[in-house]
Amino acid sequence: MLMAQYSIEDLRTDAERLGLRHQAGPVDDRAIERVDLVAVDGLSSTAAGTLVIITGDEQPPPFRIDVALRQASARGLAGVVFASDLALPETAAVLAGRAGVPVFAAPGTKAADLAKAIDRAIAGGASEAMMRGALAVERATAAAASDGTIDAILAAASAALGIEVALVEDPSVSWSQSDAVCIGEVPIGRVVASSPDAATGVAVPVIASLLSRAVQRSTRDRYASTQSRADLLIELVLAESSRVEGFVGQAARLGLPLQQSHVAAWLAPTSAADPQARAPRTVQPALELFALQLVEARDEMWHLAFLQDDLMLVCTEEHGAADHQRRVREVAVRIQEQAQVLGGPGWAYTLGLGTPQLGAIGVRQSAAEARIAAESAIAAGRLGGVELTDVTGLRRVLLDVYASPISRDLLHDILHPLDALGPERALTAVRTLQVYLAHGSSLVHAGRELMMHPNGVGYRMRQIRERLDVDLDDPDTRFAVELACRVRLLGAV
Repeated sequence: MLMAQYSIEDLRTDAERLGLRHQAGPVDDRAIERVDLVAVDGLSSTAAGTLVIITGDEQPPPFRIDVALRQASARGLAGVVFASDLALPETAAVLAGRAGVPVFAAPGTKAADLAKAIDRAIAGGASEAMMRGALAVERATAAAASDGTIDAILAAASAALGIEVALVEDPSVSWSQSDAVCIGEVPIGRVVASSPDAATGVAVPVIASLLSRAVQRSTRDRYASTQSRADLLIELVLAESSRVEGFVGQAARLGLPLQQSHVAAWLAPTSAADPQARAPRTVQPALELFALQLVEARDEMWHLAFLQDDLMLVCTEEHGAADHQRRVREVAVRIQEQAQVLGGPGWAYTLGLGTPQLGAIGVRQSAAEARIAAESAIAAGRLGGVELTDVTGLRRVLLDVYASPISRDLLHDILHPLDALGPERALTAVRTLQVYLAHGSSLVHAGRELMMHPNGVGYRMRQIRERLDVDLDDPDTRFAVELACRVRLLGAV
């Protein structure tokens, strides 16, 4: 198989890599058969097809340049390179054009090194490819250190290779592939060469690595404030009620206006095979990046935070903003759809939506509403849907109680003895107890709602009383136990 010959066009393409500057004459497909170092007055015996490099750091006199160009034309040389900072006289430039002699200058480049580099390019072998690849790595690394942008790195590498390399978006690429550009293990694209060859094979993996670092740094800087606010929101949602006002000053410093209106969405994953399983670890970073990019250009203020595998999304606006919840739903559904794609068919992502609430307490309230909406849907088997919060009557009060970790813990302690029965039997016991208390301890009315014989309700209640060891005839105790039952059942409707 014959190799394509190295031409003047190729030399022009490699000009930046080689330290050349085109001065005059045509740039065409004429072949360069060899390269030789020659004095300005030594062209008379040079063979046709040779690219001559005129030695000497000083520019030759104008008449010497004219003579050299005439000789180059007469002998059919491929072109002339002056190893000096050439200021080509106008007459010589016109002569080069008429005579068809390509003229280049190589200021600051050693003639011998230039000849060796061009000779490798003419040979087209592995050494030339390694040289171009190494130069591309060197230039791309320098660009990453000085400018650090994706465009600067790609431009430097492309100029050194003489082949355009670009970042092509491809989220399906594996992070382990040599051309993959990733943020952590989240793939965002690949480095692609317009004309792959041995040199690009050497350079592309390093270019991809440099781009990965540049993208990761850019993303970190771009979203640093958003992620700091997310950390604060997690603390706020999980903190005791008495500490809530203490977050206001810290939030203001981070640019989070807690005094405004907030709507929360809660996205919870569930495995079809094992409801207790953790979501795939690759989902969270990929979903976070998708969500951050999705809301970046929107007018509202957005915050997102992960609590284990669940995603909490909070949108903050001025009080009274129209369609606040609807716009949160639009964005949250997009994120839900992407989570489903990332998680795969074995996972369902259920979305709960809270209502607009004011202030720091409002963040907690809306987050609790959204979380309960999602958990209630999951418990009822409505996986993968969108659930709105029912915030009427007693349920609204119960959500306020649920939002307080201390309240939840205290009420959980009341019913904790029933948990020894196992999840299903404990839930049945809690439902029985709640219905019994709601009907004023009437076995008949409780049996009617539970569709059981009163004796069966009585039997269950005797077991429940024994386990709880509390006085259900005491009004305060009855109230606390019924409240504990209702809060427990919020996630099991």
